[in-house]
Amino acid sequence: MKLFVVPTPIGNLEDMTYRAVKVLREVDLILAEDTRTSGFLLKHYDIKTPMHSHHKFNEHKTVQNVVERIKAGQNVALISDAGTPAISDPGFMLVRACVENEVEVECLPGATAFVPALVTSGLPNDRFCFEGFLPQKKGRQTKIHALAAETRTMIFYESPFRVVKTLTQLAEVFGADRKASVSREISKIYEETVRGTLTELAEHFTLHNPKGEFVIIVAGYEE
Repeated sequence: MKLFVVPTPIGNLEDMTYRAVKVLREVDLILAEDTRTSGFLLKHYDIKTPMHSHHKFNEHKTVQNVVERIKAGQNVALISDAGTPAISDPGFMLVRACVENEVEVECLPGATAFVPALVTSGLPNDRFCFEGFLPQKKGRQTKIHALAAETRTMIFYESPFRVVKTLTQLAEVFGADRKASVSREISKIYEETVRGTLTELAEHFTLHNPKGEFVIIVAGYEE
C-alpha cells in the first residue's frame, strides 16, 4: 500500500490526466487541502472516493494517522487545491513521514504553475532556482538581498495583493533594469504573461489591477 501524490489542474479542468482520475477513483481515501474546492473537481470527474481535510494548519497533527492507515493496508491519495502537492502547498511533512516509516510514495507527473511560466518567459531556463513565496515579514529583505547575486533564473510565487510590492522591492535590490516576466491565471481564460524590466512590470500592475495567482520569473545576475 502506498501514498499517491496526485497533481490537479491549476485552472483548466481539461489538464487532469487519465491516470490521475484513475488513481483518485481507486484509492481508499483522498486527502485534500480544501474539501470544498476539491469537491468540484471530484464531482466533475465522477469520483466518489471519501475525502479528508489535510492542510497546513492540521498537517502536523494528522501525518502519523495517515501513515498508520497506509501501513494497515489502505491506499491514500494526496491532492492540493491546484498543482502538485508539496510545491508551495501542504504535503512535505506527510511525504517525509512516509519515507521515515518506509511507506512507499509515488508522485504522478502533472500540473505545476512555474513550468509554463518559466518556459514562456523567454528567460534562460537551462538553470533556475525555485524560491516559491517570499517571507511576508520577518526575513523578507534578508532573503531578497541574499538572492541579488544569484546567477540562475529565479522563480517566485505571489498573490495579487503583494505582487506590486514584491516587484518594487526586487527592483530596488536587483536593479531597476533587471529583466523579468510575470504570468497570471495560467491555463485559464484570462491567462496573461507580461515581460519587461522589474520597474516596468511594477508600473504595469500598478496601473492594471492585479487579479489571479502570479508567477514571477526574474533573470539571474550578470557580471
